[in-house]
Amino acid sequence: MSWLVETLGGESWQEVAPLGIAGVVVWGLWLYRVIGSRMAKPIVNDHRTSTSVVVPSFREDPRILADCARNWLSHDPDELIIVVDVDDVECQRLLAEIDDARLNVIVYRHEGKRSALGVGIRAARHELVVLSDSDTMWTDGLLRNVQMPFADPMVGAVSTQQNVYQRTSSVWRRIADWMVNLRYYDYAPAMGRKGAVICVSGRTAVYRRSVVVPLLPNLEHEFFLGRRCIAGDDGRLTWLVLAAGYKTVHQSSAKAISMFPDSFRAFVKQRVRWSRNSARTYLTALWKGWLWQVPFVSKVTVLQILLTPVTMALTLGYLIFSRLELTPAGILLAIGWLLLGRGIRSYSHLRRHPREILLLPLYALVVIFVALPVKAYAIATMNKQGWLTRSADSTGGEGQSAASLTEPIGAPVNATVPAPSAPVALPVPAKGV
Repeated sequence: MSWLVETLGGESWQEVAPLGIAGVVVWGLWLYRVIGSRMAKPIVNDHRTSTSVVVPSFREDPRILADCARNWLSHDPDELIIVVDVDDVECQRLLAEIDDARLNVIVYRHEGKRSALGVGIRAARHELVVLSDSDTMWTDGLLRNVQMPFADPMVGAVSTQQNVYQRTSSVWRRIADWMVNLRYYDYAPAMGRKGAVICVSGRTAVYRRSVVVPLLPNLEHEFFLGRRCIAGDDGRLTWLVLAAGYKTVHQSSAKAISMFPDSFRAFVKQRVRWSRNSARTYLTALWKGWLWQVPFVSKVTVLQILLTPVTMALTLGYLIFSRLELTPAGILLAIGWLLLGRGIRSYSHLRRHPREILLLPLYALVVIFVALPVKAYAIATMNKQGWLTRSADSTGGEGQSAASLTEPIGAPVNATVPAPSAPVALPVPAKGV
């Protein structure tokens, strides 16, 4: 193997040891999460309770919102509350055409998504509050399956399995779906198994109402470095629930499908917003000491997310400027190493979509782009508040309107959920996470 040492620009294994040690740590943590995720199984039982679906809607494409409303009602919730902005007249008109006594449309002047969530949650009357984005649909069985983990009285929130709606309609939706798949197959189940999912995504998140209502003031009136927070409501609410001593778990048998951007510009804007939200949320959890109360798998995931720009930059810098010989063999080895590593880590996605191996080079470049310039910029500007992909003079999110789809709205959702496994025994409730 001396050829490998020479290709990396060293004369002995000792010279390339730092790169090897870093690789062992990174791959070890990845395997730890993947194995933990494979061991996690959806909870299956007969637990049923009452549900209120709460949806804040701001400048949503009216056709998408109306179709999603019919989808949510088809799952038979006890009530559906949609908080619509006063200026979204067409949304109000289409919702008025839905003849269903369970639908409650609240017309409200939005002061940000958090304020609309507060209005909807306070209006909810049932035990579980199911929060959903206004452009998200559910696959069969979602509402039934998300109730099952709440048989444990210490479960405060449940995360759902998620994917991209009409994922083949754009290469950027394919890339987004790839990233989402790895999160929900390789990361979230391992954290949920330990009772501490670090972000219960707001695309569809379920909370015990008695737990979340007392936390609303801390959601609506969060300030970071003196500025009121507008976005990042799901991460904030997740950590408020964890800090209150409740568990946040993942239910892989409940699957939601959401609209994602179809353009590179909107894709980047979305990643900037998410990265800003993550940085604020996780630094707050670190500062307040909440991070040290959660299990190891959740702690190390948060720290990796925060340190990704630093660790990836140092690794690439060390490899390129200190170890790699800029020869054809050296460059090919580096590219092969990059693609092989990303390919192995993408097994969960490529097993489901094997033909997308052809997109692996693009995916690898996007991962580096998001991890370095996007996240670095987001961290440097994390206190800049705003939605970026949705504005008062637009209809729907940027790159997420009905016009961006290749099939009619409401076309059958081509998605599968993991087959139910044998019932998972719930642990004896214990305060804390």
